[in-house]
Amino acid sequence: MSLRADAISTLDGWQSEDPRQIALRDELLTHLAEHEDGTWRSCFPDHITAGTLVLSEDAQHVLLNLHGKAQLWFAFGGHCEEGDTTLAGVAAREAREESGLASFGFDPVPVHLDVHEVDFCDPRGAVRHLDVRFVATVPRSTAHAASEESLDVRWWPIDALPETLGEEMHELIGVARARVIGADPALSAQG
Repeated sequence: MSLRADAISTLDGWQSEDPRQIALRDELLTHLAEHEDGTWRSCFPDHITAGTLVLSEDAQHVLLNLHGKAQLWFAFGGHCEEGDTTLAGVAAREAREESGLASFGFDPVPVHLDVHEVDFCDPRGAVRHLDVRFVATVPRSTAHAASEESLDVRWWPIDALPETLGEEMHELIGVARARVIGADPALSAQG
């Protein structure tokens, strides 16, 4: 199965209680139907990206990275790359690369979708990331490290998040925490 086929299958079967999330799902599916290269950054200006929000096992802390170019705190994530075969795989790979975590509990079912403009990742101009987001858990004592793309990687208490965190990040943290708190202690797969 190709990455595009996996993305279509993953999104086609995904449900949410939030009508806005369903509208975003439909937008991503339309994009993939219209663009054979819709998962690759060569698809300009819109392309699929994937990421992971990492929570402590008790869902009381979130591991965020201070993005080097944006200079804002974000979850881990990025572009699909050659060799990627699933969106969940993209999200887990990005989390490992950007956090320095060797492994984590990973839920292979998307938890949140977002579409946002990024003006610093393509020399041709601003792009729109059609972002599929997943959630992972790890003990807070697990070693982590900033990547060359990040200025810092740090645990944040849920009740003391960075002031610059955007509304969509607060929404992502809320739905990810609800998934983790309602899930079995060990998420379904290892990242």
